[in-house]
Amino acid sequence: MKNRVFSQGPELTGSGVSFRTWATGKKYVSVVIIGENDNLVRELQLKQEMSGYYSVTDPASSAGTLYKYQLDGNVFPDVASRFQPQGVHGPSQIVDGRSFRWTDLKWKAPPLRELVIYELHVGTFTPEGTFEAIIPRLDHFKKVGVNAIELMPVADFAGGRNWGYDCVSLYAPSRAYGEPDELRRLVNAAHAAGIAVILDVVYNHLGPDGNYMGAYSDDYFNAAHHTPWGAAFNLDKSGAEPVRNHFTENPVYWVSEFHIDGFRLDATHAIPDDSPKHLVQEIAERAQAVGAFVICEDPRNERKLVLPRDQGGYGCNAVWSDDFHHVTRVQMTKEHEGYMGYFKGTMEELVKTIREGWLYTGELQKDGIRRGTPGADIEPEHFIHCISNHDQVGNRAFGDRLNKVVPPAAYRAASALLLTGPYTPMLFMGQEWAASSPFLYFTDHHDKLGRGVTEGRRQEFADFSDFADPKKRARIPDPQALKTFTDSKLIWTQLEQSTHAETLRLYCDFLRFRRTKLKDRRRGRWLVGQVSRRAIALRYRRPKRGDILVLAQLLPNETILELTNELVRPAQGRTWRFEISSNEPIYGGERTGLFDSEKNKFVLAEPELIVFCEHGQKNT
Repeated sequence: MKNRVFSQGPELTGSGVSFRTWATGKKYVSVVIIGENDNLVRELQLKQEMSGYYSVTDPASSAGTLYKYQLDGNVFPDVASRFQPQGVHGPSQIVDGRSFRWTDLKWKAPPLRELVIYELHVGTFTPEGTFEAIIPRLDHFKKVGVNAIELMPVADFAGGRNWGYDCVSLYAPSRAYGEPDELRRLVNAAHAAGIAVILDVVYNHLGPDGNYMGAYSDDYFNAAHHTPWGAAFNLDKSGAEPVRNHFTENPVYWVSEFHIDGFRLDATHAIPDDSPKHLVQEIAERAQAVGAFVICEDPRNERKLVLPRDQGGYGCNAVWSDDFHHVTRVQMTKEHEGYMGYFKGTMEELVKTIREGWLYTGELQKDGIRRGTPGADIEPEHFIHCISNHDQVGNRAFGDRLNKVVPPAAYRAASALLLTGPYTPMLFMGQEWAASSPFLYFTDHHDKLGRGVTEGRRQEFADFSDFADPKKRARIPDPQALKTFTDSKLIWTQLEQSTHAETLRLYCDFLRFRRTKLKDRRRGRWLVGQVSRRAIALRYRRPKRGDILVLAQLLPNETILELTNELVRPAQGRTWRFEISSNEPIYGGERTGLFDSEKNKFVLAEPELIVFCEHGQKNT
């Protein structure tokens, strides 16, 4: 590996291109250089190294050269390809990752405690569905108050459209969204606008079409471990080191060649690894060493993921906490289907979820399985909260968004609760203006595989009535249909319509309030509790400037709240002054709750989140 940066893939050198791949059980390994008409230009045999890799340097190859590897007479794309211009089954292409002119040398990503994340799918975020088409929308993020965009997986996949979790070429940006330099232009422009870029990456499985790892070596997989997608990767038995390198070097590659700021690791609970150091920890160490942060998607409520390594943890920066979404949604909708059935949506659940960061902290679920660990001593920025994400919209049979399911007042209140809570908020594209377009599950597989994926998905979600009812199931949009994909695209002209503009204004104003007034959200600086049958109070302590009181109720209820509860009682000599409410007319509401200073009571009626600040001189 002398004079190389990464274990596999083509690298430009001063004397041509260094090709290197890993294979086992092969008698003959070569690189086949392919011309414009798919004709063979030349072939070079690779020499086997002591480590099991094969390598050769070709002085005649350069950026743009197309190639495949020949393994005992069969040719395959490079599993570490940097670009697949003709799709994942076509030839790989050499890319010069050093020729792009970056202007972000002074860029520094916002600290974790300040992040406001916006998850988006490149193909449906704009009509064009490309990396470059996002650049003109960066001003929209700045207006809203978003400072980090999270791209759903962009590693290449089979077909022309996909959520991205069927990726097979982990080092190659999908040609469906543009060329590698177009992704670099997006990142460079985002940094110029003060916006970090997070990449969603998939290290627990590869897609069902275009995965050629097995052609190179059976040792890529370990049959002793299983995942929902089949045999797991070999991370812990003989021959695991090259496999681990393939994954642990991947985030380093995205940082060094694309200036990516952080990563969201998909389904870390489905990465079985019995090694002394788990792959997730090693990925976090290597990503953080080059300045990136790591967020895990993991439903186990496992504190070990974010605990510091000197305390026995993996040291990741944050973890998705979908419990917040589940509790708030069940409270508003009474949906108890599927995995929602583990939640009751009670006020007690809501308070505990806000207090701990997640709901389950070791209790038995209804299925008798114990879930979770304590979270109340972990700083809030390490939990990612949302009321929508790609799963919670796209896994619904008809891709209907939360704003289509609950009344407008409830949607505004839930949105405001997310934005005023102490945890790191994440938005899903379009929720900030209550977009009407669905986000459906879509694929572009060949017919036989497409039918299998569709049927498998319907079995996976059979506990949901829309999938179980034959009449409803017949109306579910076909994932393979082009219309399913195009219907999922955001409709940007909606921003000019009053109802959508009002919701957008709410998001802008509440995020501005969070940024300017709720700066200190550390543990010990706030309290949360239930203060009436339907309302909770979240109180931020600011002794010198006056506390901030957030009252929230997600269901319609006539609430008269007197100052008998210490959580809502102002300090002596101070009173409550109205700051902002989700029910203000400028956000589409009709009337706001109030604090009656003469009668010393709060009055709420509709679903609402309302904020007050202490006013006056505190008596000591």
